[in-house]
Amino acid sequence: MRSFNSIENFNSNKSTILTIGTFDGVHLGHQKILKKLLHESGNKDLESTVLTFFPHPRTILNPSKPLKLINSINERIELFKKSNIENLIIHPFDKKFSEYHPEKYVYEILVKQLNAKIILIGYDHKFGKNRSADINDLIEFGEKYDFDVIEIKAEELNDIAISSTKIRNSINNGKINIANTYLGYDFSISGIVVKGNSIGNTLGFPTANIKVNFEDKLIPKNGVYLVYSYINNKKIFGMMNIGIKPTINENEKSIEVNLFDFDENLYDKEIRVHLTEFLRDEVKFDSLEELKVQLEKDQLMCKSLIEKN
Repeated sequence: MRSFNSIENFNSNKSTILTIGTFDGVHLGHQKILKKLLHESGNKDLESTVLTFFPHPRTILNPSKPLKLINSINERIELFKKSNIENLIIHPFDKKFSEYHPEKYVYEILVKQLNAKIILIGYDHKFGKNRSADINDLIEFGEKYDFDVIEIKAEELNDIAISSTKIRNSINNGKINIANTYLGYDFSISGIVVKGNSIGNTLGFPTANIKVNFEDKLIPKNGVYLVYSYINNKKIFGMMNIGIKPTINENEKSIEVNLFDFDENLYDKEIRVHLTEFLRDEVKFDSLEELKVQLEKDQLMCKSLIEKN
C-alpha cells in the first residue's frame, strides 16, 4: 500500500476507483466498502484508492464538542494495510478544506487530482461546504465529468445498522463485546508503560501503567476488563482497570494492566492491550485487603472466561 499525507502529494499513472470517508474504526461496514472497492478495481483495472482525513472533520467543524476516536491514525493506517488497498491518502482536514463548493471539490480534487473514474460511496455520504451535497449530487457530477458512482447500502448486523457512533457509544458504556462484534476485531489501547505507585505489587497483582500515546483516543468507561496483549509474539491474557483508584483516594484517571503469569520488565516499552470483556464497575473498598480479595475474584472470573473461549 502506498500512503500519501495530502491530496497534493498523490500521484499515479492510472485512473482510480475511489472511496471517501473518515473510517473511524474501519468497522465491518467500512470493510464491506473496501472489499467492494478491491473487487471493482480488479474488474475495471483501476487503482483502489481511499481518501480519508485527519484530524476528524467533526473536531474542526464543532470544536466545542471534541470527539474521541476508536482508532489512532496509526491504528487506522494498519487496518487499511490489512485490507490490501493500493493507495491511502490521509488529507489534513481544516476549515478552508471544509468550505469547498461541492462541484469545485468534485472536479478539482476527485477528478483532476485523484483521477477518479469510479467513486464508491456510502448511502449517507455528504460533502462540500456545510455538507450540503449528497450522493444524488455526486451522481449528477459524475454524468458531467465522466465518472461512475456506486452506492453502498447500510451494512446491517442483526437488523441494526453499524456505525462508528454506535461503536463509540458501546465502548463508552463498557459494552466491549458488542463493539468488537461491530468492529470485526478486538478494540485496543496502546501506550508507553510508565511507573505507578506500586500498590499492585504489594497486593500480589503487579500492574503495567499505560500512558496512552494518542490524546484523542476513546477510553472505555471506568471499570475492570478482561484483556490480552502480544509480547514477544506470545498472547498473554490479563485484567485491566480503568479509573481513579478510589480505594487509595487517587483522583487522576489511570489505566493499569495485570498480565497473568508474566514478570518481565515493561517500563518505557510500548504495549497494545486488546479488550474482550467488561467484568465490573470500579468500586471503592474499605481497605486494601478487601481490594485484594476482589482482585482474586476478578482473576478467577477472567480465567474462567478464557477457558470458555
